Amino acid sequence: MEILLLGIYSFFVWLIFIKLKLLPWTTPWKVGVAIFPIVAIAVMLLLLNIVAPTTTDVRVVKYVVPIVSQVRGRVVEVPVENNRPVKKGDVLFRIDPTPYQNEVHSLEARLVSEEAKVVADRARLAETQARLADAESSERQLREQLNQATGQRTSVSASLDLAQKRVAQNSELVNSGAGNRFDLEQAQTNVSELTAQLAGARAGEQQVKEKLGGRINGDLATVAQVKAQIATAQGQLRVSQAEVETTRAQLENARWDLSQTTVVAPGNGTMVNVMLRPGFFVAGMPFNEVMTFVDDEYQIFALFGQNELHQVAAGNEAEITLDTYPGRVIKAHVDSVIWAQGQGQLDASGDLPRTVFAAPPGRFPAKLVVGDHDRTLFLAAGARGSAAIYTEHLGMVHIIRKVLLRVASYLDYVIIKHSFSLH
Repeated sequence: MEILLLGIYSFFVWLIFIKLKLLPWTTPWKVGVAIFPIVAIAVMLLLLNIVAPTTTDVRVVKYVVPIVSQVRGRVVEVPVENNRPVKKGDVLFRIDPTPYQNEVHSLEARLVSEEAKVVADRARLAETQARLADAESSERQLREQLNQATGQRTSVSASLDLAQKRVAQNSELVNSGAGNRFDLEQAQTNVSELTAQLAGARAGEQQVKEKLGGRINGDLATVAQVKAQIATAQGQLRVSQAEVETTRAQLENARWDLSQTTVVAPGNGTMVNVMLRPGFFVAGMPFNEVMTFVDDEYQIFALFGQNELHQVAAGNEAEITLDTYPGRVIKAHVDSVIWAQGQGQLDASGDLPRTVFAAPPGRFPAKLVVGDHDRTLFLAAGARGSAAIYTEHLGMVHIIRKVLLRVASYLDYVIIKHSFSLH
């Protein structure tokens, strides 16, 4: 840039003093002409580097995605070509889906069988729960039978007491000759019958009590038995449901594996390093890259010296020139300055921190975002160029930087190559 300024200055000196002879080419003027550019260029460069810093180290970075297969198998189709653009969702290659399709069919059949088993277990549980209601109602019936047996025993016992009194009364009357022998015998017969009835009532009452007394954990034996059957049925149902959930998960994984037999482009970009061909076997390992995807999305970083960035702020106007587009200026703005370098990081280890580093470059990247007008412009990954940032200070001086940037961009049309001769 300094050479360019000196060239422009020399042209005007030649025009004024030599060609047009507007001023005399005397010693004072010669001294002034020699000193002025040194001072002027130094001051101007110092100001420009503060309020409009520039760099010749601009880099276009794109996302590169290694394409690997999630599943293993034989490749049957590769419709994509090397160094060709692709759209998101375009098929890159296909793997033989037969084993994965068979696994899906097998798991689908198993799932149907296990779901039918769950339905059967639910029906069995419902049936057992219905029996529990019957068992609990039988307990109420036994209590009613106990009440009836107790009432019957009490009634027969009272009748027996009365009959026994009549026997005693009739015995006294017969012994005194005032009573009828038949009435005595009738009373004795009533006592015998009531005694038998009382024994039967007591036996029935005792039987009902025994049924009510046979309990397990506070429940009747029949109720406890049905509850145990319910617990067993519930456990079996849970096992069947767990088997169904396990099979469903396995089926989802199998379907996912089947879907991964067709590998598609993750976005809009370009495929490079496409060496895969039908018949190749892919192992389904993360380090087994079979082709490379270069995303159309890009980032632009301009590397500046540390002392050039103290006036730079997010949102400042910026301009970029790339060697791939001679004579074109790309409008942009500053997104951020990345104030971090690898030299500022210490790895955790058992060793003492290192205090001697390789000579640091002392440069920090500023992330630039291309404006809407140039956003659709194709930028090659790894493209290099120059950039200038225009801060909010001394805006009148920015025009000099813009002119210099454009002149330097047109110089990119000049291609200088070294020629070699073979002997």
